[in-house]
Amino acid sequence: MKLTRDDLYSLEEYAGKRADFRSQVAEHKKTRRVPVGAHITLHFEDRLTMQYQIQEMLRAERIFEADGIQEELDTYNELIPTGSNWKSTMMVEYDNVEERREALVRLRGVENAVSIRIGEHDKVRAIADEDLERQNATKTSAVHFLRFELSPEMIAAAKAGAEITVGIEHPDYGYKNELSPAIRDSLVRDLH
Repeated sequence: MKLTRDDLYSLEEYAGKRADFRSQVAEHKKTRRVPVGAHITLHFEDRLTMQYQIQEMLRAERIFEADGIQEELDTYNELIPTGSNWKSTMMVEYDNVEERREALVRLRGVENAVSIRIGEHDKVRAIADEDLERQNATKTSAVHFLRFELSPEMIAAAKAGAEITVGIEHPDYGYKNELSPAIRDSLVRDLH
């Protein structure tokens, strides 16, 4: 379900609630963060993570006018799962700047090599960066937005407790990670 202005705190309200809200969201995100190898992490988004993102943007930019608030809602509501999919922010993470620069060249196209598999069903390839192109002729971006569209059968299998794995099959980056029960259960709650 998409967020509306009624779901948001005013800047003044948020200032008073921010510390507690940040703690709540940080705890929630623990069951939505999936490392795939040492340098790529998928952060699965949902309504709460997007409410937090919007609140932080409004705070940082001091946005309080209706048009500005609606623009943030329109942007971030696109990252809330719709019940038949999962949506994630993919981060390519290298601490060393030069190493990161080299990796982004080497990993060009990695965003199109990410998949999820539920039980014995076929892998679901990520649909990457629907908002805009995040790579160019020489390198990829350190941040990508992914959507995984699931069939009704896949959703039923996930709800029934099937194993869920996330994998990346790129010539320079191949990893697979089975989701822990806590993360699996958190993501299953996004499905209806």
